[in-house]
Amino acid sequence: MAATQPITAYQMRRYTIRTAIYVVLAVFLLMFIVPVYLVVITSLKDPATINLATTWNLPEKPFWESYAQVFQAFSGRLQNSAALVIGATIFSSVLGSINGYVLAKWRIPGEKFFFPLIIFGMFIPYQAILIPLFEFMRDINLYGGIPGLIVIHTVYGLPITTLIFRNFYVDIPDEMLESAAIDGANFFRMYTQIVFPLSLPGFVVVIIWQFTQIWNEFLFAVTMTNADSQPITVGLAQLAGGEAVKWNLPMAGAIVAALPPLLVYIVLGRYFIRGLLAGSIKG
Repeated sequence: MAATQPITAYQMRRYTIRTAIYVVLAVFLLMFIVPVYLVVITSLKDPATINLATTWNLPEKPFWESYAQVFQAFSGRLQNSAALVIGATIFSSVLGSINGYVLAKWRIPGEKFFFPLIIFGMFIPYQAILIPLFEFMRDINLYGGIPGLIVIHTVYGLPITTLIFRNFYVDIPDEMLESAAIDGANFFRMYTQIVFPLSLPGFVVVIIWQFTQIWNEFLFAVTMTNADSQPITVGLAQLAGGEAVKWNLPMAGAIVAALPPLLVYIVLGRYFIRGLLAGSIKG
């Protein structure tokens, strides 16, 4: 029988570092799971049994009526959020793709000025333009409804979508577009037949990013809409308001509100990092 070789100092140090990393990751995982655990079990408790003494206890019997009440209260707002996020995500993605295509592959006067100016829009806080935006939307008769909110999120999403697509398109060989131009292809034909089919990774990144940002946004949702057009984030805040709160309802509402972005990540998540890295190393 071969003798067991002793563990070297290097192997011991490597094992210790790896163990320490796993311990730190386990702590972070626990920090993430504990709030989720509390939200889930509280949403399934009868409101009469919710108190500090039983905070960590599992419900004796799941109280599914919480979700029925939330869906009944949120049905209209869920539709508003769906219309908002689908419309704004599509418009901001397509327009950002065209902007990125122009800035990456076309030489236009002032491009070195326009690109930083567009990117600067990412650093303008919502609060800084809230009052003039309110006045502007009211003057053009788009205040109070979902169409106006779609316009706002489309415009506010253009800087980040333009940046992502511009960095992504820089790596497309110029020879492909030059050959298409020689064959008589115009601007939009080159975009639709060459650039757009190659843009799937970029669109996945942008769709996930925009979907999450728009779905979870609250400030514009509460200030730029009337009662009939408010998305789910406003309803969730109202659900948790007041002096006497039935905590099972806000917790159930939080889970319902979190499910759509979570599903998007589950379906498209494997493409997200791939597309994000593809854009980050180009340009």
